[in-house]
Amino acid sequence: MPYLERSEDVFVLNLGERGSRDSENAFHPDWLVQVAELLDEVESHDGPAALVTTAAGKFYSTGLDTTWVVQNTDKLNAYIDRVQELFARILTFPLPTVAALSGHTFGGGAILATAHDHRIMREDRGYFCLPGISIGASYAPGSIALLAARLPAPAAHTGLVTGRRYGGTAALAAGLVDDVAGEHDVLARAVEHAGGLASTRGRTLGEIKTTLYADVVASLRTPVRNLETQEALSAD
Repeated sequence: MPYLERSEDVFVLNLGERGSRDSENAFHPDWLVQVAELLDEVESHDGPAALVTTAAGKFYSTGLDTTWVVQNTDKLNAYIDRVQELFARILTFPLPTVAALSGHTFGGGAILATAHDHRIMREDRGYFCLPGISIGASYAPGSIALLAARLPAPAAHTGLVTGRRYGGTAALAAGLVDDVAGEHDVLARAVEHAGGLASTRGRTLGEIKTTLYADVVASLRTPVRNLETQEALSAD
């Protein structure tokens, strides 16, 4: 399950299990609960603070837990609503947020990363990809709105309609990420960037983000209705 570490004013939220380098860090319902609790812990901290999310090994996150979705179709809409709420929370989090993408960042994982203020990706390995088009699946309206608001229009369009896999250098050139670094420097670079902004945390920062992305947040928090399983495989 996800866990927290800390580097001075920066909280580092690892999306995978401690010691594991093989997990895809998919959004299982238990995973969503744990992440929400850890975000509560970070947000309750007094004083300067910032948040970095990352993961060890091959994956940052692959998004929806497709195995769970297929086995729980009767709970699908409520599940998607919880995923969308996570995106909304990160998008408006009252702390500076940085995603350190040291592995594959697919589907909902890519949307989660895009909700952060800043994204740093490993330059030599791993892909940033929105694969819905490749499997004939749609995205929830809130997710589309988030991508459109946070990414350059050509990059959002091409990523969504082609399902292209972007390596770090190509992702930087397209504007999908803000910086790239070597394998052993991604997290350190993210922590350094986040730490430099830790003094901005607080109510004002949260209000700015909430106002700036008011329409996106409203869409993310509008309950989905009657999604089918195949749609949901990329509706995250």
